[in-house]
Amino acid sequence: MTVRATYAGPWRVDLEVRPGLFLPIARSVLVRTLVTALEAAGATPPASIGLILTDDGELAALNAQHMGSGGPTDVLSFPLLPPGSFPAHRGRPATDRPMPAAFPLPPRVRPHLGDIVVSVERAIEQARAGRGGQTGDVRWTANDELRLLVAHGTLHLCGWDHADPDEGDAMRALEHGVVGDSSTRDRRETVSQSRGR
Repeated sequence: MTVRATYAGPWRVDLEVRPGLFLPIARSVLVRTLVTALEAAGATPPASIGLILTDDGELAALNAQHMGSGGPTDVLSFPLLPPGSFPAHRGRPATDRPMPAAFPLPPRVRPHLGDIVVSVERAIEQARAGRGGQTGDVRWTANDELRLLVAHGTLHLCGWDHADPDEGDAMRALEHGVVGDSSTRDRRETVSQSRGR
């Protein structure tokens, strides 16, 4: 297992892809999606996040150990900061919320927000079966589903939850906005790269 540290402006993403795992999407696209979600959630830079891409077996074990649920799930988040580290959002966009005072850290130290673990296997299966989009009824590509799961996990690290129906609706809207934003940017980059050849 190798962890690749990727820097995107003030953000550090420690990306780990389990050995032998088929990844149908460029790692840079997932990092870009994660950063877009951090910014949309109003996370205060600089910070770091761990992103682990794995299979159903590992997610099933983590789900049983940490959530008390049987079977695999698509994404789990393990926040390291207490919930009060982020402004109360009640489903409002980050730009509408005041930021809390940050705990002072030494220079050049990035707080680690936590880790996100995604089952690539589950994302591919959900996309193929037309059960994506966190609501189980969205038909799109495995790439879109992976980006959505990364956005979903990132929002959980930033204090978002979907236990309350209103907050869940706002969270889903923000996730889909993040996937749409990064999808548009990825298409523009692909077009400009192909024209530059």
